[in-house]
Amino acid sequence: MPLWARPGFLIRRLHQINYALFFEECAGFDITPVQYSLLTTLSLNPDTDQHTLGREVGIDRTNVADVLRRLEQRGLLTRRRGEVDRRAVLARLTPAGEKVTREMFKAMQRAQARLLEPLPPKERAALMAGLLRLVDANNHLGRTVFQPS
Repeated sequence: MPLWARPGFLIRRLHQINYALFFEECAGFDITPVQYSLLTTLSLNPDTDQHTLGREVGIDRTNVADVLRRLEQRGLLTRRRGEVDRRAVLARLTPAGEKVTREMFKAMQRAQARLLEPLPPKERAALMAGLLRLVDANNHLGRTVFQPS
C-alpha cells in the first residue's frame, strides 16, 4: 500500500504543511502553533487551570505546564495558585500576551486560508466536518481527550 493511500500518512503530511504555513505567515512572532492555541484559549477564558487548558487544546497537563512556563518567561502570561483550590495553577494573559494574540490573528487566518485554498468552499466545509467527525469518533484514543468548551 503506497504512502499516499494511507490516511494517517496524509494527515501527518498535512500537519507538516500546516506548521510550515503557520511559521511562514507568523514568522515575526516566534510563537508555535501550540503556544498560539494556548494564547487564544486564554484570551477567551482568562484564569484557566492547566487541566482545563490541556482539554481545550488537546495536550497533556505536563506539556501545558512546559508551554505556559515558556510563555510566562516571555512576559505573555502570568500564573498563580487558585484561591479555592490551592493545587490549581491558573493562567492569564498579560497586556503583552493580549497584544501578541490579537496581532497574530490575521497571520494565523492567512495560514489557514492558504491551507484550504486548493479546495472549493463546499469542499472546505466538507473537509472540516469530516475532520471534526474523525476527531470526535477517535478522541478517546489520544493521550489527552480534546474537550473544547
